[in-house]
Amino acid sequence: MRTASVQRGRLRPQAGSLVFAWAMTLLVAGCATPDTPPPAAVAQANQTAEAPPQGQVCPAELPPDARCLSGQDSAGAYYWIAMPKAWSGVLVLHAHGGPELGAPKPERSAEDLKRWAIMVKAGHAWAGSTFRQGGVAVRAAAEDTERLRRLFVQHVARPQVTVLHGQSWGASVAAKAAEMYAAPGATQPAYDAVLLSNGVLGGGTRSYDFRLDLRVVYQALCANHPKMDEPQYPLWMGLPPDAKLSRADLAERAEACLGLRQSAERRTPEQTQRLKTLVDVIRIPESSVLGHLNWATWHFQDVVQKRTQGLNPWGNVGAQYRGSMDDRALNAAVARYAADPQAVQHFGRDSDPNGQIGVPVLTVHGVHDPIAFVELETQFRHTMVQAGQGQRLVQVFSDDKEHSYLSDPVYPALLESLLAWAKAGGEALNKPTPALVAERCNRWEAQFGPGCRVLPDYRPAELDARVVKRQRP
Repeated sequence: MRTASVQRGRLRPQAGSLVFAWAMTLLVAGCATPDTPPPAAVAQANQTAEAPPQGQVCPAELPPDARCLSGQDSAGAYYWIAMPKAWSGVLVLHAHGGPELGAPKPERSAEDLKRWAIMVKAGHAWAGSTFRQGGVAVRAAAEDTERLRRLFVQHVARPQVTVLHGQSWGASVAAKAAEMYAAPGATQPAYDAVLLSNGVLGGGTRSYDFRLDLRVVYQALCANHPKMDEPQYPLWMGLPPDAKLSRADLAERAEACLGLRQSAERRTPEQTQRLKTLVDVIRIPESSVLGHLNWATWHFQDVVQKRTQGLNPWGNVGAQYRGSMDDRALNAAVARYAADPQAVQHFGRDSDPNGQIGVPVLTVHGVHDPIAFVELETQFRHTMVQAGQGQRLVQVFSDDKEHSYLSDPVYPALLESLLAWAKAGGEALNKPTPALVAERCNRWEAQFGPGCRVLPDYRPAELDARVVKRQRP
């Protein structure tokens, strides 16, 4: 196989505890009744006039006495809001994962509400936005999330406590929103606490390195994305701007090369060996290969076309791939690309967290997550510590292999722990421990069923232990 030369540059056209008692006190005190926001909150909420939401029939997954609202905000984002009948006074403001590509669709927010119905079952209000645009735009999504909070205050109720929750890529959105609207020293932070679940928290300039690795190793093995008789382009581009390749087309190419849809017994020896090489070198399970290949195609295209002005934000110069039958041959065959410093800076400004968060932050991550590696949490911890905010961070790990959702009882336990910490002022002495979260989770099983798999003593490795090191601009 031919060794590709290093390429840098521009795209070319061709190519129950304290907090439970506290929440119950809020309920008894009648905090569930919307009250009149103070003048400062009204002024903030009225920065942009927002139309009031409209009543909707709640999804069947919610409690039967819940109240649901939906609408489209002034920037074009769709949203759903759910209020339990007996409201704790807590608003869980949700930033969804993905990200989705293309124009926003209202059903996305409705699906998010169904997935996170546990928040409403636990007595909390929930609000989630589709964001005003698709694609990998972190700051814009953070602005959309904050706009929804202001809309909630303006038209629905004033929360006693607001918890910003980000899931997957949405965790990077929530982290950025917290930096923008709840920075250290803020006199009126928009959020009281932040919950990040299975987060893509290494920043865009590091979290997607392994997907570039996937593209170059896949191409070295399969030579069909692009095919040899098609116009060639640098793989960091994802796809050329005018490419007509569909997801079904890519699935067929991956099937021909790797036999992903076949049982192990029915794959050819060549498919078996290529798939084993890809899985061993990139360190992802077979089940997630096609998903990551999709992201490394269309999401890369979105970033390069719309976020970095055609410049390359990812590189693999110096990366040494290991785990194949012949690592020397593999490393000689893969294409090598040097990231453009301007693209890295621009993309990082939008997508990399800086750790300047002035409120308590609690993260949870399944240690076997095949989509967002658990080692990303170590990178986020470094970010918070380097920003001088390490005392505001607690990280919890669960013996789970699912990415999109862990289990019903773990989320009320996390919120219980986070709310108690926030109520105590967010001081380091009052930080919850993973063992305490596990204990609370076990208690919530009586109401929400089994599913507590917290690992109190788990500590993830460095990100470089999971993703191949490389030279950086």
